[in-house]
Amino acid sequence: MKKLCILSLTALLLAPLAVEAAQLQAGVAKVDITDRTVPVNDPLYAKALVLRDGATTAAIITVDAVAIGQLGRIKNDFLANVRAQLQKELNIPPANVLINASHCHGIGCKDYEKVTVPAVKDACRNMVPVHAGAGRGHENRISENRRLKLKNGSESDVRHAYSVAPDEEVVAIGPTDPDIGLLRLDKQNGQPLAVVYNFAVHPIQTVPSRGNTADITGFASKAIEDSLGDGALALFLQGCAGDINPVQYKDVHNPRDAEPLGNLLGLSALRALRKIQTRDDGGLRVINEVLALPRATDMERRIAAIQAEQTRLLQSLRGTSLNLKTFIPLFVQYNLATNFPSYSSHRYLLDQSLGREDLAKLDAENRANMERYIRNIHSMEQLTRLQANLSLLKMHQAQNVAAGKPTIDVEVVGLRVADFVLVTFPGELTVEVGLGIKKRAPAPFTFVAGYTNGYIYYAPTAEGRKNKGFAQEDCDCLLAPEWQKLFDEKVDAILKKL
Repeated sequence: MKKLCILSLTALLLAPLAVEAAQLQAGVAKVDITDRTVPVNDPLYAKALVLRDGATTAAIITVDAVAIGQLGRIKNDFLANVRAQLQKELNIPPANVLINASHCHGIGCKDYEKVTVPAVKDACRNMVPVHAGAGRGHENRISENRRLKLKNGSESDVRHAYSVAPDEEVVAIGPTDPDIGLLRLDKQNGQPLAVVYNFAVHPIQTVPSRGNTADITGFASKAIEDSLGDGALALFLQGCAGDINPVQYKDVHNPRDAEPLGNLLGLSALRALRKIQTRDDGGLRVINEVLALPRATDMERRIAAIQAEQTRLLQSLRGTSLNLKTFIPLFVQYNLATNFPSYSSHRYLLDQSLGREDLAKLDAENRANMERYIRNIHSMEQLTRLQANLSLLKMHQAQNVAAGKPTIDVEVVGLRVADFVLVTFPGELTVEVGLGIKKRAPAPFTFVAGYTNGYIYYAPTAEGRKNKGFAQEDCDCLLAPEWQKLFDEKVDAILKKL
């Protein structure tokens, strides 16, 4: 039985003209990967898109998972094993296999290999000639940058792991990226076959039921697929979402619900898709290069800096007669009636007429106690932020030491389909990295996908990596600040070749 997704040597010799005028072909398939041993709100999927243009075949696989290795249920050998099977059974070169994690925190099956490879095989069996087109959508209502620039020149971040920095300390936030990168693939009769869409947002909003969910991007894909109909697939490629949260991520007054945000994303993608004109001379090109990036060498210094700040904060705590039970009613009382908090105004006037200061002195004492209590709370909140990020630094210091070499190898993939250009990275790129690449890119429809072909944690900008205040993105990181310059240079070179 002939292998799928290849042209045999005999066919190449007998029909060389057909290869020269090769028509772009594509096939799609998806498989449900939801763990149903837990309560389920909506399904998780692995989806495959196989593209072929003459002698070049590539596979784009998207997985509703937190990461390709390191975190969650996908094992570290998943990428290598899937590639080996696809090369053996379908003759797809390992370098041409691109696997992206949506970064949703849903729970998938226990063995991703067993479901992923069959999905790619099905996609190969379903291949048809296609026309391709690229475009860009816009959605700025569903995301926010979680990096907070503080008065003291440092940066903090917004996480559920700890409290947000005090409002009065925040002076600015980082940018977001509203671009929706779009690749549209239509059958020759004009019927949509697949949509690849790229966007930057952490899909970690969850749903009111707290059931298993593919989150924002799962709902967006469903909205696109339901609208297109006829079995068309929407494949989501996570962008530079390292510092991009769902909007109002810390809202405690309303149930956290990913579906409205996902619907907005899906509808905005559909609006832009309708404007894309596809053509039959799409073409396909893949460049896969390995880049050695420097591991961080300043972990010990940064750990010591956090520990010194923890000591300073502990020593700053001051005693007060208040506890939580007494502080809350006092705080309400003194903010409800700032001039006469302890009693009605006539009692204060009586004291004044008698030359007494009983209530005034009581108010001064209570206010001083409340100020000390609030300062203690802010110090304790900062201690929780430092403790969480200290744990990340210690973990990555141990990983870098265990690696036994000063660099870490990463794959950087460049993919071009028609006018759609994509570059990838295996870590959580922060948004400014992607914005810079797109600004410099020679092709107008150039987009960036993180979380692809492995996982190396966060990759903040060189400036963010030097943050003296400590935030997750710059602590949950294996890399030295110099990584960004090397990556940018590699990406720019690949984009020129594409």
